[in-house]
Amino acid sequence: MAEQSSGFWKNYFGGHATEYHRFRPTYPRALFEFLAGLAPARRLAWDCGTGNGQASLGLADFFDHVVATDASREQIAQASAHPRVEYRVAVAEDSGLESSVVDLVTVAQAVHWFDLERFYTEVRRVARPRAVVALWCYPLTQIDPAIDPLIVHFYSDVVGPYWPNERVHVEKAYRELPFPFEEVAVPSFWMEAEWDLGQLLGYVDTWSPVRIFRQKTGRDPLDDLAASLAGVWGDPQRRRRARFPLNFRVGRKI
Repeated sequence: MAEQSSGFWKNYFGGHATEYHRFRPTYPRALFEFLAGLAPARRLAWDCGTGNGQASLGLADFFDHVVATDASREQIAQASAHPRVEYRVAVAEDSGLESSVVDLVTVAQAVHWFDLERFYTEVRRVARPRAVVALWCYPLTQIDPAIDPLIVHFYSDVVGPYWPNERVHVEKAYRELPFPFEEVAVPSFWMEAEWDLGQLLGYVDTWSPVRIFRQKTGRDPLDDLAASLAGVWGDPQRRRRARFPLNFRVGRKI
């Protein structure tokens, strides 16, 4: 996902697209099966803000063709090839798709960077009647009662001042974003990953404020986090389950 706002994209993620591809968790297959079941057909899905294609690959199991767009050329370069996925460099507000062709539009952890009014206009243009629009985001991971507060402290108090303002929409689970579609209830879905300590730190290193913190201060905030986590993690090679609850806005084109 390339972070976008007010008609232009902020490339917080393009500079470390390789790490993003390596350490970001993946979405559950059951989510894409559910969304495909809602769609009026399974001919074409548009995954907008695809980043390195995490969601587009899941959609490809259920749709004949997936167009996956992102404003970041670096992110698209890291995407995994699939015969039913077509990757394009394009901003959310100008997809390049034909009108009235899309059965499902998905945006995973990215819509808070878009110019929403222009993006929704584009969605209405490209979507078929009764097409489904699915937006989702995820908060901090849940691992263990001894570990989670250390991550919360790092997120809020250490790199907190360096989060872009748009991050507040993720913290509010997208509930305050405008959503001009016929809303659909969604069951609970989670992402899960099995990580050792190094993989957890690799994931945290993909956060945009970590990079900004280094640039602004000349220090690496992960040093202190790694030390504090090492005190409660135990064997750093031990793999622990990291869970991410997914928050949704799903609806149909009216």
